[in-house]
Amino acid sequence: MLNAKKAMLFAFLRKESLDLFNRLHSIAEDVLFVNQVHAAYPAIPILPNLRCGAWYADPTIATDCPAYFKSTDGHFSNWSFNLRRPNLHLLPLVAANNGAGIVLVDSTRAGKRLPDALSKTVPIWCAVVNRAVLQRFPDKQDWDTALYTPPGAVSAQEHAQIALRIDPWGEALANSSYSLPDLPRPLRPMWLTPASGALPVPPAAYIPIICVSASQVADGTARRAGGFAYIQGSGDDHELWGEGLTPTLFWRHREVLLGAERADLPALVASLVADSAPSQNAGKRAPHSDLSHLTGNWEQDTAYVVVAVVGAPQFVIPDGVPVLYIEAWTGKKGQFQFLQDILPRATAFARVQLSAGRRLCAACDTGADFSVGIALVALQLFFDDAGELVDLEDEKDLNDTTLANKDSIRTRLEWIIASRPTANPSRTTLKRVNEYLLSAQEFRTSSTRPFPSQVKPTASTIKPSPEAEP
Repeated sequence: MLNAKKAMLFAFLRKESLDLFNRLHSIAEDVLFVNQVHAAYPAIPILPNLRCGAWYADPTIATDCPAYFKSTDGHFSNWSFNLRRPNLHLLPLVAANNGAGIVLVDSTRAGKRLPDALSKTVPIWCAVVNRAVLQRFPDKQDWDTALYTPPGAVSAQEHAQIALRIDPWGEALANSSYSLPDLPRPLRPMWLTPASGALPVPPAAYIPIICVSASQVADGTARRAGGFAYIQGSGDDHELWGEGLTPTLFWRHREVLLGAERADLPALVASLVADSAPSQNAGKRAPHSDLSHLTGNWEQDTAYVVVAVVGAPQFVIPDGVPVLYIEAWTGKKGQFQFLQDILPRATAFARVQLSAGRRLCAACDTGADFSVGIALVALQLFFDDAGELVDLEDEKDLNDTTLANKDSIRTRLEWIIASRPTANPSRTTLKRVNEYLLSAQEFRTSSTRPFPSQVKPTASTIKPSPEAEP
């Protein structure tokens, strides 16, 4: 009987925690605290830490420069400074206005005061950047490179273990191809939660990185006068409870969503999600905005490699613009296809277009994965270590100058990330890129590879000039 009661209680709490009405109103309550922080530091840019933080940072006041500090990089014994997501695009922003810094918004689920992204990943980032800047600009005096973590969230033992790793990470960043600004002062993390009390004054000797955990600490659910149960960190893992709702849709329709009755909310969300979705073939993902924005913006001197998980091109392509369109699969089939079919065809197409003096644009349904892999291969095969286009007609010069190794591939990936911080290719895609580039030359010289019959052949559209044909 006791176990049955516990099971019923657990089921009730789980239902409460996944309830749309509870989630959205809990987020709205936390937004009030974030707005108070912004009012206290009006001269400091405020921005979300993706993905969770986007629910709490009002886009009308937030700076359009989101950060991506992953909690997994701060998990115990998994601490990391990842050169594939260095967040260096934030440095010009934090250094602006004589080093005003930033306010970084995130949240976490019940049982914790701060997410690992704010308590450890951001402190690691600050210390690593500080040490790399000192190596690049060694004439700095009294430059603090220490690791700072919140004592209540990070134990002294864990702090000490992380601190031992900072120097190698700082050296790796300093030796990378990324450019680093000459910061006026070292970075220093600070932390704020609804339980912090008085808001601290940022120290004048540092550039403040103010880490705001938006949610109140709550075990389970807590009833509010507004008729909802407060859920800590409601914006986390919205795929589990949001029924298709995203932070963008929430902020666009915030008033009507928060004004809806509990019983009417699921239907309202379904309607908003349906209205926002582009037309698509059943069972296939919709193109990412990075793909659909190409419509109406084609440039005559640019060739396009479009890899999308859709059934047919969704674009009106003007005459004179060469386009290689490839329909891609997802999952393991998609990765096999990427190596055996997409990369060879995209590479052959890229060489023809670059030889003709055109620029090259690669696009995919996420704007961050397959397209990055294609660009990475093109940079390795057709550009030297200084980023200059090689003589594509001279086979010997082409092969000698662009000889690939893991260091050269990593450097070119850094070029891409530096210019497009949202680039985030999967480990599997990067593994396929390495396999392709480090394989025998004969593998790459064929324009297409045989594709197994159990995998649907790709659709390809090339318009409209004869020289577009690979």
